[in-house]
Amino acid sequence: MSDTNATCDFGLIGLAVMGENLALNVESRGYAVAVHNRTTSKVDEFIGGRAAGKNFVGCHSIEELVAALKPPRKVMMLVKAGPAVDALIDQLIPLLSPGDVIIDGGNTHFADTERRTKYVEEQGLLFCGTGVSGGEEGALKGPSMMPGGSEASWPLVKPIFQAIAAKVGPNDDIPCCEWVGPRGAGHYVKMVHNGIEYGDMQLICEAYLMLKEAAGLSNDELYDVFDEWNRGELQSYLIEITRDIFSVDDPEGDGRLVDKVLDVAGAKGTGKWMSQLALDLGVPSTLVTAAVYARSVSAVKEARVRAGEVLEGPAEQDRAALVGDRASFIQAVQQALYASKICSYAQGFVQLQAAAAEHDWPLNYGDCALLWRGGCIIRAQFLDRIKEAFDENRQLENLLLHPYFTEAVHRAQAAWRRVVVVATQLGLPVPAFSTALAYYDSYRRPSLPANLLQAQRDYFGAHTYRRTDRDGVFHTDWLHERRQPRD
Repeated sequence: MSDTNATCDFGLIGLAVMGENLALNVESRGYAVAVHNRTTSKVDEFIGGRAAGKNFVGCHSIEELVAALKPPRKVMMLVKAGPAVDALIDQLIPLLSPGDVIIDGGNTHFADTERRTKYVEEQGLLFCGTGVSGGEEGALKGPSMMPGGSEASWPLVKPIFQAIAAKVGPNDDIPCCEWVGPRGAGHYVKMVHNGIEYGDMQLICEAYLMLKEAAGLSNDELYDVFDEWNRGELQSYLIEITRDIFSVDDPEGDGRLVDKVLDVAGAKGTGKWMSQLALDLGVPSTLVTAAVYARSVSAVKEARVRAGEVLEGPAEQDRAALVGDRASFIQAVQQALYASKICSYAQGFVQLQAAAAEHDWPLNYGDCALLWRGGCIIRAQFLDRIKEAFDENRQLENLLLHPYFTEAVHRAQAAWRRVVVVATQLGLPVPAFSTALAYYDSYRRPSLPANLLQAQRDYFGAHTYRRTDRDGVFHTDWLHERRQPRD
């Protein structure tokens, strides 16, 4: 039965910065919003502060929040992933009615969303696991949203989600929010987004390293280079903010702030999830793995300092001679970055395809690219090309095989190899550039040395092997058949 106090269209639990901003976004689109936070003083601060004069109802309990919502109720949780989400679900279930929707907008592991969807549906309710990307600004002005879960929940949340999402297209009227698929599909797509984000950031950092250490560019010159790159095929949010970073002075001293930032990278785990799940699926998502390990190496700062006093790099090189014409080298780094980026996204979509097959998710890969076109951290002009590729061929096996991307990597190949070689000669670590190139070279070769690997496995473990010239499975007594070694 509807409560006479039920005046709100949407409920939100969790008023940290993301929650506050998303609530303000929803209200700005003409919806009345009920809000709750475990620390109730936070509710009062919000209602008396940023929400003052707006169409909000502050609730000091879950019961108050549910009572304030018009049916079918839509309750979104933006709380720390893990046990807190399960606890909230158990609190909400007895208060809700059949057809009401519980929404999890946190950075949740997809397997938890698979489990929770089944559990909530068994209680007669609907569950919507929604990936949300774009950070604080995106939450307020328009995030990328990747909803999955109970399919019947989509018509109920669609008007609100598509109203608050980022918009793209010639008329800025295409929302970066579309139904992804059942159960944990939405959170899986968000996880792949975050893994690709790890790769993008590491690739940009390696481009920075080559331009600064090999070519000797100043921060002002780096600003100009990234500004130029942001006007072409590399145009993206991450290139844009990287450009801006090079212009910020240290407020507490001389020079630019970026040079004073400690080289120890943090991580929240979503990149690691993608790498772990790629291993489970047997797909080579090598870029995100390299990016995760690069952060791990950065974290052992004290060990690196000690090692630097003992371990030698290559002999002193004539950097100017290796780099050659600076303008040409800058162009080479740009090409290496673009080709590596193509490989990274190709791997991400291969993993999505494998996951869709494994979990029976009818993913639309062109739509996934569109979801990331605006609002999110990896938003980039480049994603339009990916959507076009999958629109042309929904069964595209690998982005590298689409003519646009094939031509792009062919065009970049010589420069890409040059950058990796110069980095090796100078002892500059570029794990993502070199991993991307190794993936490209492995993927394009009909023959790999895995024949020897399989022979080794059969030798020591009788794991068997197949042959190139006949069908069947074989085992050889390699020890008996070997040539006897010399005494």
